[in-house]
Amino acid sequence: MDSTDPYSQGQTFAVERNPRLRYIIPAVVAVAFLMEQLDSTILITAVPDIAKSLGTTPVRMNLAVTTYILTLAMFIPVSGWFADRFGARRIFALSLFIFTLGSILCGLATSLPMLIATRALQGFGGAMMTPVGRLILIRSFPRSQLVTAMTYMTLPAVMGPVIGPVLGGFLTTYLSWRWIFWVNLPFGLIGMAMALRYVEDTGRDESIRFDFPGFVMVGLGCVLLQYGIENIGRPTIPVWAIILTLAAAGLLLVGFIRYARTAKSPAVDLTLFRLRTFRIGTLAGGICRVGLNGVPFLLPLMLQVGFGLSPIVSGTLTFVSALSALAVRPVSAKLLKLYGFDRMLTWSAVFGAVVVAGFALITPDTPHWFIIIYVFIFGLARAGQFMTSNTLSYSDTPASQLSRATSLGGVLQQLSVSFGISVAAMLLDLITLDGSPLTPEKFHTAFLLMAIIPLLGIPGFLKLQPEDGVQVSGHQRRPKKPS
Repeated sequence: MDSTDPYSQGQTFAVERNPRLRYIIPAVVAVAFLMEQLDSTILITAVPDIAKSLGTTPVRMNLAVTTYILTLAMFIPVSGWFADRFGARRIFALSLFIFTLGSILCGLATSLPMLIATRALQGFGGAMMTPVGRLILIRSFPRSQLVTAMTYMTLPAVMGPVIGPVLGGFLTTYLSWRWIFWVNLPFGLIGMAMALRYVEDTGRDESIRFDFPGFVMVGLGCVLLQYGIENIGRPTIPVWAIILTLAAAGLLLVGFIRYARTAKSPAVDLTLFRLRTFRIGTLAGGICRVGLNGVPFLLPLMLQVGFGLSPIVSGTLTFVSALSALAVRPVSAKLLKLYGFDRMLTWSAVFGAVVVAGFALITPDTPHWFIIIYVFIFGLARAGQFMTSNTLSYSDTPASQLSRATSLGGVLQQLSVSFGISVAAMLLDLITLDGSPLTPEKFHTAFLLMAIIPLLGIPGFLKLQPEDGVQVSGHQRRPKKPS
């Protein structure tokens, strides 16, 4: 256990000793999250230009997109071990440096293999950067202020996928595709300087051993699972290879579950799922994320392919969802205190499902001002669900397990993004199996099917008890009567 962890020793928190850190630490962590989220999406709009510049095809450029995500999936599980072993501040600053260096090298790439290698370096930095940043945030704030802290963390996660395609298109059109990577340089330098100056380092536990067999099983399993999911909607390998890839991933992950039961310090702490708030926040909340994460993929496609709008107009219409994420923050803590986690999560899942289904009513004749308002409403539903499930996941987590909880939570969050995009792409493929074009009606069907997914998380939310997360939400009501 961390000897300097306030949760375990009853010491004061960093933000209590220095009130300025209430804004500085979230700002540092938010920079890292925004950089990581942007790089997950910003490359997509620049693929044709990069392919032409590097003398390859847009289809082969898919390797540069997936390499980054695969590296994230592989190394996120062990980020908690690095933080506990070497100190959270050291690892956070180092990860910012690696990510920034990888960004510079990506911008200097002269061939596809070089770009793939430098994207992998970026992914390694990002895998350490976001879970450790989340851990720093949780350890810097008392439980009563965790809602505020987690909201700062959620905003970049919501804004990044929306801003990425627009920013990528702008930089590629008016400057060069290389600037989509070089734009990270000033943020990385500022983040490193502020982290070393303001983030308190945690004690290091040199007794913790690195679980190499577990890392191989869970890391390779996540990579194969992620790669298989990526290929369901946009196949780059034969169907039989996709099936084998997913089967191998399943065998490795099941093998790790059996292995973790007897391992002293497994790479991923599966005992976290025994904690009801973590289990429901990550798994039931993750199901909702899948349904909601498909919209940022489907909506720009419908506007451009189905409606014939330009990328700039499409980006302008969808960007507004990032603003609604800002609107959620001031009221989120008050709503949680009034209604508690169970009601907030259940209502936001229903609301999110209704809003996703509502996109089926938007047609090429729908006024742009109405689309903007509706996308803003969707952003409210998405940000509210994400913030609440994120906060619930760590609300009752013991201090000694926080680093491992943030690592595992990061993996599941990353997979929910991939699942959302892949399921949406797969639905479009199934709807157009007859070779018909992607008309607005085809997109409407996809939105209606995606709207079912958030509802699947509700049974999990209903299992929450009145005492779950109370020290975070501040909500009090009489316990449920036994049936």
